Amino acid sequence: MDNKTIWGIDTAHSEIHFKVKHMMVSTVTGAFNEFEGKVEASGDDFEQASITFTADVNSIDTRNQQRDDHLKSDDFFNAEQFPVLSFASKSFAKKNEEEYELIGDLTIRETTREVALKTTYNGTAVDPYGATKAGFEISGKINRKDFGLQWNAITETGGVVVSDEVKLVLNIQLVKQ
Repeated sequence: MDNKTIWGIDTAHSEIHFKVKHMMVSTVTGAFNEFEGKVEASGDDFEQASITFTADVNSIDTRNQQRDDHLKSDDFFNAEQFPVLSFASKSFAKKNEEEYELIGDLTIRETTREVALKTTYNGTAVDPYGATKAGFEISGKINRKDFGLQWNAITETGGVVVSDEVKLVLNIQLVKQ
């Protein structure tokens, strides 16, 4: 009998960030403030766990309302038509005690692409209230144009305003259900 442990994302102690080069001279960091996810694991080491995740596109936050509104428009995410982005794992393979490779399908604007994400397992601990928590840092890169986020403009010097490459930086704390 396969005993699966269910873990949820502790959203109060988790962050979903992305970083994009702006004008090719600086980096803009943004976040999705509303998200949820679930991990189903057979063992304590999480190997081959099943991972699902969704984020509310309307919760995008780059600390600039005008930019956030532009990101929600059809130039980028089209939050009205595609209000959720999602991820579903295909594999979660242990490389060593702390490092895993997470491979799965990322869906943005109804376009699904396979992505590989580097994952660092920070350990498991019991908090003062008796809840079991596990921490992970996840990073990777995607090309936004692969997902239909096409908008760009050219600067006076011939550079692009927004890079195609988007870095993903996630700090996730799971709580055992």
